[in-house]
Amino acid sequence: MSVGAFLITFREALEAAIIVAIIIAYLRRTNRANQIKDVWIGTALSVGVSVLLGIGILKFYGGLAEKELFEGIASYLAVIVLTSMIYWMATKGRNIRAEIESKVSKSIAPLALIGFTFIVVFREGLETVLFLTPFMTQNLTGTLLGLVAGLAGALVLAYLIYGVGMRIDLRRFFYYSSILLVFVAAGLAGYGTHELIEWAGEEGYSLGVFASTAYDLGIPSGSIWHHNGTAGSVFAVLFGYSVSMEWGRVIVQFGYLITALYLVLRAYGREPTLGREKKAAESAA
Repeated sequence: MSVGAFLITFREALEAAIIVAIIIAYLRRTNRANQIKDVWIGTALSVGVSVLLGIGILKFYGGLAEKELFEGIASYLAVIVLTSMIYWMATKGRNIRAEIESKVSKSIAPLALIGFTFIVVFREGLETVLFLTPFMTQNLTGTLLGLVAGLAGALVLAYLIYGVGMRIDLRRFFYYSSILLVFVAAGLAGYGTHELIEWAGEEGYSLGVFASTAYDLGIPSGSIWHHNGTAGSVFAVLFGYSVSMEWGRVIVQFGYLITALYLVLRAYGREPTLGREKKAAESAA
């Protein structure tokens, strides 16, 4: 099972489940429970379109001759979308309930509510497909297992929170999962760079020192510590580990990691500070 696929799917599916739960809770609170079926219709349509999109991407990939180029571009695209999602949740996520309830209050007609639900849930589905595409091209079976496990885990947690009433600090959950996803995204950026370097070499382009080897640990491919081995593959997905890297990969992967970690930690660091100041002020009053 792909750990990266599990983590990404779990996070995205949980966000989708939270959005659906917020919509349903608002409809019940405003005496519009009869429209809950429209929410489920929009959700089912978004899931169906996401699945078809994933199948279409796999079919397209299977017919390509230059797979390294596709994998490189797909990895970069996934990193861009993943980064924007992480940063958005860090800076705007705390207002998500108010934003959703405001939009639902204006979506009175059944088609309007179905359309709104479809859009907000499909956004999560589209992100999941884009994120998992690089993993699918490397290990389809492991990625599918991670996807199923991630969906199951997210649905169970969402039920425990909104069905059973279990208390969980979602802000803290998204904080730690965001940090872990930054490492996953850095690994994807490094992998995409490696694939583009290989493609450039096959096409006869000279990248100079950018394509030269930065380090080689000398670990054989049959070892469990190789990035394709039992243990190494887990570190490869979570932290971008590889037994050897080109200078281009090192620069891109670790440059992204340092920059993204700084931005995420700074974004999340603002709210706890403000929260402590607010509590202190309330206590003093």
